[in-house]
Amino acid sequence: MTRTIIESATKTAIMGFDQPFTVIGERINPTGRKILNEELERGDFSRVQADALAQVAAGATVLDINSGAVFSNKMAEDPRYADNNFVEPDLMRQLVEKVQEVTDCPLCIDSSVPGALEAGLAAAKGRPLLNSVTGEEERLEVVLPLVAKYNVPVVAISNDDTGISEDPEVRFAVAKKIVERAADFGIPAHDIVVDPLVMPIGAMGTAGLQVFELNNRLRNELGVNTTCGASNISFGLPNRHGINNAFLPMAMATGMTSAIMNPVALPIGPKKIAEKKAEVEAAGVVLPEGMDDEAFVKLFGMGSTKARPGKEMEAIRAANFLTNNDEGGAEWIKFNKSPDDAAAGGRGGRRRRRG
Repeated sequence: MTRTIIESATKTAIMGFDQPFTVIGERINPTGRKILNEELERGDFSRVQADALAQVAAGATVLDINSGAVFSNKMAEDPRYADNNFVEPDLMRQLVEKVQEVTDCPLCIDSSVPGALEAGLAAAKGRPLLNSVTGEEERLEVVLPLVAKYNVPVVAISNDDTGISEDPEVRFAVAKKIVERAADFGIPAHDIVVDPLVMPIGAMGTAGLQVFELNNRLRNELGVNTTCGASNISFGLPNRHGINNAFLPMAMATGMTSAIMNPVALPIGPKKIAEKKAEVEAAGVVLPEGMDDEAFVKLFGMGSTKARPGKEMEAIRAANFLTNNDEGGAEWIKFNKSPDDAAAGGRGGRRRRRG
């Protein structure tokens, strides 16, 4: 049975067909996050550490760390900052060190810059996952030696010098090529985690079917574990969580063993609460005096003022149970305990039978 081992100094995450689904938390990524970019440029890693803790609390078993920041202010002062090869290696080292200060969750080192990959590998304790290698010749020649040198598993993305193909046969052929080239460097198939590339279902109606077919082939023909950017499937569509919640269990049932995703349902902020209260008051609804914001958002089905596991995590844990990767449903039961009940050791709501 294929098993990919990812480790920190003290913890091990096992990816495999007979294992619970591996959730790789994606939040530590400055791409598209303006505030995080600005904080990192100032050397402020407090949000990074908070994101790390929130994702682990929500159920992430591996944390992806991406160093693809753009330091616009520094760039204006020093042209070297326009080059990611200059920016990312040192930033990756700092990100890894700061995350390891607050959690011992295993890591995934994520960058397109080879120097940043090596800086992350050097700073990471244990055996991180490397993200990523593609079928492009130049990338293979640079990344596979790093994988062999540090003896780590690697994400293999199914595109090559011709780009991303819409043909699943081509994507499978690229994955096979990477597995074979990795073997030339002494890297076993169980250390290759293939990303078959999830296309948006809104743009390609067969996108889901393609991934399910590829999962089966990657598992049965190449014997490799798999991952994906889970939210790609719902890009551009309404109610993305609904699509994601259906896609993930179906992907799991066809052989997918991990996903890079956000496990956290972000808290409802003061602005949305104020807007909803104004709407409620305009409708003539009288709220109880002294009602706090948490009670208010729960009453109106808005979520929570606190970070908590997202709906995708509910779908994943249910699928773990249904595929017999949650023995006796222990994790499902734990996941569905209220915080008060969990704090009371599971005694909440129980009544002693009288004879």
